Amino acid sequence: MINAKPHYIAYSVSNGSEEKARWTRIGAAFAHKDAAGFDIVLDALPVTGRIVLREPKENTENKAI
Repeated sequence: MINAKPHYIAYSVSNGSEEKARWTRIGAAFAHKDAAGFDIVLDALPVTGRIVLREPKENTENKAI
């Protein structure tokens, strides 16, 4: 899975002091071979806020997670 391209990037999204959303990359989601689900691999868990999954941009590095 380390060399696999993630289908989604996981971000922790929380509001800062000026009510601007703060996005922090915390992991990725990889599709199962049968396309019936995903493995979500997280490097961190948010204490507040929410987790958002977004499709990776073409220029996003595929960092090992």
